[in-house]
Amino acid sequence: MLGAPHPRYRPWEVDGHAVGWLDDMRASRLRAWPRVFAVTDGAVRFAARLATAPAAERSAAVTEVALALRAAGELPAWRDERYAVAATFGVPPALELERGAARWFGVPTYAAHVNGLVLDGPAPQLWIARRSAAKAIDPGCLDNLVGGGIAAGETVADAVLREAWEEAGIGAGLAQAAQPFGSLRVRRALPDGLQDETVFVHDLALPAAFTPANQDGEAVAHRCVDFETAARILASAEEPDVMTVDASLVTLDCLMRRRAFAADAPGYAEVASLLARVARA
Repeated sequence: MLGAPHPRYRPWEVDGHAVGWLDDMRASRLRAWPRVFAVTDGAVRFAARLATAPAAERSAAVTEVALALRAAGELPAWRDERYAVAATFGVPPALELERGAARWFGVPTYAAHVNGLVLDGPAPQLWIARRSAAKAIDPGCLDNLVGGGIAAGETVADAVLREAWEEAGIGAGLAQAAQPFGSLRVRRALPDGLQDETVFVHDLALPAAFTPANQDGEAVAHRCVDFETAARILASAEEPDVMTVDASLVTLDCLMRRRAFAADAPGYAEVASLLARVARA
């Protein structure tokens, strides 16, 4: 069960579980669809006809609402990809929701990120990608070599293999060697809704001769940097070297695990504490 991030939000409850959180404006907006949603001051629920309906019927009804929100210009992107909506990860979903509407409805989402590492050489290095300027979210920002959402019906491993190929041209034979290192959680209010994302973190050792080759147009450039340069990028708040929040945490976690910083360095304890809180959230 999720905890409320702020009193201004109310839960979207399905089958007795909170599967999302909507601010007052968005919750009130859903009153326009009384055949789909029952909106009270305390919660948003399905209307009676959908309260016990199959997941497919619920998905179709919410898709109609999402399409109307898209037509009204309230969704920043439409991905033609569905996320599972459930109380916890990996259980049968209560419904499926268009990815571009996930933040609007404040549903928990899940992603797999991979730190692309080059460990054969005088000093370890890390691959960093630059997102396309055409991306609806974080356009032009720096990112992990591999990172993307876990679609409905996918496992974490499925997402790693798919995203590794799409974003960096890494074949399955190499990508399956990615090592999992737990998860980090990002939860923050944004103009397009509430981001509540759990990122499953991986490291992948790549050959020194490897060169990323993006396959889907979502990354437009790559560079391989040493850990010191990666740390400087993390500290940068100036264009064009601004990294997404998700990728910053994944990169910082990698640098900390691989002891890129001395334990007695200024701020080390504070950063370690931050990562511990993010990992537990």
